[in-house]
Amino acid sequence: MSQVAHSPKPGQRRAAGPILIASANGIKTCNRAMQLLKEGADPVDAVVAGVNLVEDDPNDHSVGLGGLPNEDGVVELDSCVMHGPTHQAGGVAALRNVRNASSVAKLVMRRTDHVLLVGEGALRFAKAHGFKEQELLTDGARRIWLKWKESHSDNDDWLHPEADEEARRYLHLPELEFTYGTINCCALTADGDLGGVTTTSGLSYKIPGRVGDSPIIGAGLYVDNEVGAAGSTGRGEENLQNCSSFMVVEFMRNGMTPEQACLAILKRVAHKCEKRLRNDKGEPAFGLTFYAVRKDGLVGGATMRGEGKMAYHDGTECRHITIPGLYPAPPRRDGKDD
Repeated sequence: MSQVAHSPKPGQRRAAGPILIASANGIKTCNRAMQLLKEGADPVDAVVAGVNLVEDDPNDHSVGLGGLPNEDGVVELDSCVMHGPTHQAGGVAALRNVRNASSVAKLVMRRTDHVLLVGEGALRFAKAHGFKEQELLTDGARRIWLKWKESHSDNDDWLHPEADEEARRYLHLPELEFTYGTINCCALTADGDLGGVTTTSGLSYKIPGRVGDSPIIGAGLYVDNEVGAAGSTGRGEENLQNCSSFMVVEFMRNGMTPEQACLAILKRVAHKCEKRLRNDKGEPAFGLTFYAVRKDGLVGGATMRGEGKMAYHDGTECRHITIPGLYPAPPRRDGKDD
């Protein structure tokens, strides 16, 4: 029997709609998407317009223009969208030279009989629809990539000078040295329709052609208009191996709250995690976060370790809400608690 949600728990919110949820980097995305929802926009149109703001930002090194490149210094983008009312979906993977991968994914959904286009075919499709090619590797991202290229091995001929200020700012922070950066955004309209998008430049310095979970329906995003929507950021390989976003929605279908569903898939991922990816306590050593909204407006999320944050717009304001971790945060290096 399905559970009936009453008062939201900490880290969860419920509203009548329209509402939006996103990864923590999605505040401006939610604000833009909410404006469009209130004007009557389709949920996928709204969330794609919202993430376009981040894709266009050269200072965000996780997606679009300025995203960190693969090991050859080439930016390759992944994205997918899914539309609740029609159950249609579209995605692009390993897309080069076009910064708004989410917009191309939306066209795949609406203007083809396919779900996923990749590589050269995705680029040719984008150009056929008027997208202009441009160099996505900005000077800042290039300096960061060169610093990685020059310092990740002592067994090659790449030599590096002292890192410049911008490269130091990113590469001397362990959580940013290798980005799994992604933006996910899901919408619930006032009429109860759902839509979602996930977009990314993927794992930095990846093997060229690597595709993560972000363009794969059921892995990095899943929407069922009868139940809810879910998306993820973090280690994409785990979501590919566990069909994670699909499972979050299925857990909600079976009565779990969004928060419970996100914690449940994290437990499954942790249980099946390969030994080489575990820390000395036997716990997964990677980051992974889920965000979910149920059709009744209840929202929630969960992250692998420590408290996390997600963006939430209730129709009045957008703010960060706290989501729980499956495991406690690691102790700080200075020995103090946060």
